[in-house]
Amino acid sequence: MWDMRPGVVFLALAVSAAAAEIPAGTHLEIRLTTALNTTTAKANQAFDAVVIAPVMVGDRVVLSAGAKLRGHIREVTAAVNPNDQAVLDLSFDQLSDDAGHRSVLVAHVSSIDNARESVDANGKILGIIASQTGSGRLDQGINKVAERNQGLADLLKTIKDTVVKEADANIDFEPGAELSIELTKPINWTGVVKVPDVRAIEPQDALARLVNSLPYRTEAAKPPKQSDITNLMFIGSEEEIDKAFEAAGWSAAERLNTKSKFETFRAMTEMRGYKEAPVSILLWDGRPPDLVFEKMTDTFNARHHLRIWHVPGRFQGRDVWVCGATHDTGIDFSEANRTFIHKVDGMIDRERAKVVNDLMFTGLVRGLSLIERPQVVTRFFNATGDAIETDGQMAVIGF
Repeated sequence: MWDMRPGVVFLALAVSAAAAEIPAGTHLEIRLTTALNTTTAKANQAFDAVVIAPVMVGDRVVLSAGAKLRGHIREVTAAVNPNDQAVLDLSFDQLSDDAGHRSVLVAHVSSIDNARESVDANGKILGIIASQTGSGRLDQGINKVAERNQGLADLLKTIKDTVVKEADANIDFEPGAELSIELTKPINWTGVVKVPDVRAIEPQDALARLVNSLPYRTEAAKPPKQSDITNLMFIGSEEEIDKAFEAAGWSAAERLNTKSKFETFRAMTEMRGYKEAPVSILLWDGRPPDLVFEKMTDTFNARHHLRIWHVPGRFQGRDVWVCGATHDTGIDFSEANRTFIHKVDGMIDRERAKVVNDLMFTGLVRGLSLIERPQVVTRFFNATGDAIETDGQMAVIGF
């Protein structure tokens, strides 16, 4: 992660080849660049990935985002029947950079970002079981009806198949799926370390005045209730923001309406992803968001998502936007709201860092600053009752 402490300046491009030991237990955030699917994958098949966040040891960056990984599939099991569980065991073999440096890499998967799959203690990726999904349970109910009335069961089956599909329990990671891996042996890395050419946004005092002049809490529309805080600001055009998020692998969310609600129901029942899923409406300064982006892997239950509002006025002649970013980590039923709601990771500064890292990786960021906001409440509850904790600061990104 980028060091987002106040006062840290992002200097111009620096390159070094000093040797560094990256200790065992270090986590690397990576993105697959090849697809992996348990229906077609074979043991010993090679795959590739890329490091998407700088790795630090102490206060020193020792591995740059952009370093490449090569690995192979150690074990693969496909899910053929409804009660089968797909298994994918990945072996990581080599770390390299564009300058030709290479190192042996020994690591295992520790987590998959926003995925329906789980990871066991040995780093094996375990798939879902189709019979345990909403679609699978509907099939089980229809089978019980068939014991008494086959004609009615056939009708119900036809209706069910018209509305929802059978859940595919095989592991299917497209290029872009993100994983965290943990080193099980240290790496002696002599590769080139690059720090992007990103500088603090100036003038800092004017930027701080702007940041601190704006409302920082959002409000749920129905019922009216204070919710998230804004934790990012973007300086640039709408076109530049769209381009950056597209390059970072985020999708624009659809509007919340009857059609998108129905597609959300199908995604939950089939236990699959919906990359353009709508988000609940939050107001900032009395207005709904102008832009909404999200990122998930293969489940609607977990996603990174953010809402962006255009700010009246300009900074140094450029458009200004404020953003509230949170990480949905699961689905729960709210008795108070009488509906299913997403649960949010309460440590929201992690989501601020995630957005910064993703956008920095695109190479489209030209300026980055972290601004103190003394008036921001650092512990509060959002509109759906999640406890939120933050340092209150705002990351400002210039394009």
